[in-house]
Amino acid sequence: QRAGEVVVAAEQPRQPVAGGRVGVVGALSHEVLILRCGQYGEFDLALKPLDKSGFDHARKQISRIVGGFPGVTSAIDTFLTERINETISGFSAPVAVNIYGKDLSVLDREAAEAQAILSGIRGAADVRLLAPPSAPELLAALDRPSLARWGFEPAAVLDDIHTALAGKKVGQVFQDNRVFNVSVIVHPKDRKSITDVANLPLRNPEGTYVSLSQLAHLREMPARYMILHEGARRVQTVTCRVRGRSLNSFVAEAQKQLFSRLHLPAGNYVDIAGAAKEQARTKRDLLVHSLIAALGIVILLSIVTVSYRNLLLILLNLPFALAGGVFVALAVGGVLSIGSIVGFVTLFGITLRNSVMLISHYEHLVQVEGMKWGLDAAVRGASERLAPILMTASVTALGLLPLALGSGSAGREIEGPMAQIILGGLVTSTLLNLLVLPSLALRFGRFGKDHLNAENQA
Repeated sequence: QRAGEVVVAAEQPRQPVAGGRVGVVGALSHEVLILRCGQYGEFDLALKPLDKSGFDHARKQISRIVGGFPGVTSAIDTFLTERINETISGFSAPVAVNIYGKDLSVLDREAAEAQAILSGIRGAADVRLLAPPSAPELLAALDRPSLARWGFEPAAVLDDIHTALAGKKVGQVFQDNRVFNVSVIVHPKDRKSITDVANLPLRNPEGTYVSLSQLAHLREMPARYMILHEGARRVQTVTCRVRGRSLNSFVAEAQKQLFSRLHLPAGNYVDIAGAAKEQARTKRDLLVHSLIAALGIVILLSIVTVSYRNLLLILLNLPFALAGGVFVALAVGGVLSIGSIVGFVTLFGITLRNSVMLISHYEHLVQVEGMKWGLDAAVRGASERLAPILMTASVTALGLLPLALGSGSAGREIEGPMAQIILGGLVTSTLLNLLVLPSLALRFGRFGKDHLNAENQA
C-alpha cells in the first residue's frame, strides 16, 4: 500500500443479495433458509500526489458519491490512519462509544441517543452505529408437501440456494506459481430482487426444473444481522471521526455530554474507547519518560559545568525553543498530537546541544586559553561557535523541510507535526542562542577561577 491511498469502508444493509462478501446466506434449520444482507467492504483508491487542500477536496467528492446510495454508511480514511485506528481500538474510527447492557432493545435506544449527542458536537464527522438494530432479511421457509410432490430433498434445496446466491468453490486454476479458486454463483442481474430469488430454477433428480417460489414461502422481514459482544457482554457501539479540532478536546466534551444527557438503566454503562484513550496513555508515558531523561541530563550537566549559573544558562535555551514550537503549533491549528510531543522532545535535545557547545567554548577560552572573561571573550566565543551551531540547525532544517511542507498529506499524520515543531523551535532557539545567550552569559556567567571562587564564597 502507498501512503497516498484512501480506504473507503462502506456498509450497505439494503440489497437482499449480492456477490462476494456482500450478503450472508445461512440455514436456520433443515426447512428454513435466511438470507441476511449485512454487508461490509473496503475499496482502496490510489490517488495522485495531492496537497492537504487537494486531498480534502477529493475526500469530500468521494464522500458525496458514496453517500448517494440509500442505506449506505461510509467512512473515508488514509491507509495509515485506518490501520492505526484498527490496531489501537479495533475500530476504523478514532472515537468509539461502547454501551454495555443485556437488553438489545434498550441498547439500541441508548445507542441512538448517543449517536444524536455525538452528531451535535462540533467536529464530529461520519457518526455511525456499528450494528444497526434492524436490516432487511429474506426468509425462505420450505414447503414439505411441495418438496415431496416434486421429488426434492430439503438439504439439497438449501445447498442449491446457498450455491446460487453465496457461491461455492468448485476447483482451482494454476498459473505459474499462483493458485486461483474457481467458484460458481448466479449472475448478479439474476439475483437483484426478491422476485429474482423466487424465480430461481431448481432441478430435481428427474431433470425437471421448478422455481423456488413453488417449493418455499419467501418473505422479507426486519431482523438483526449483527449482535456485538465484548467479554461475554452485549454491547452496542457508536463510532465517529473528528475534524477541525483536537481529538482530546472532542472526547472530553463528548464524555461530559454523554454522562450528563444519557440516562442509563441499572446495569448498563458507557465506555469511550479508541485512539483518544490510547493517545492520552501514550502522552502520559512519553512525558514521564522524558522527565526522567531530563532529570538525568540535568544531573550530568551540573557535574560538568560546576557553576550552577552556567547550568541555568544552558537550560535557558529550552524556553527559546519552546516559544518557537508553541508558536508553530498554534499557527497550524493548536492541536498537540503525539508527533508534536515527539517533536518537542527532539527539539529540546538539539537546542541543548547548541547551548552546551557555546557555554563549553566560553569555559575553554577562559580556563584553557587564558582569556579574561569579558566582552571580547563573549564575542569571540559566539563568533567561533556560529558556524557549528548554524550548520547543525541548517542540516536539521533542510532534512525536515519536505516533511513540514507536506504536513497534512496522506501518510504524514505523525511526521508532519513533528517536523513543524522542530523547525519552528530551531528558528527561535538558534537566533536567541547566538544573539541573546552571549549577552546573558556576559552578565551572569561564571567561567574563570576567580569568578567560581567568588560564587562559592557567596
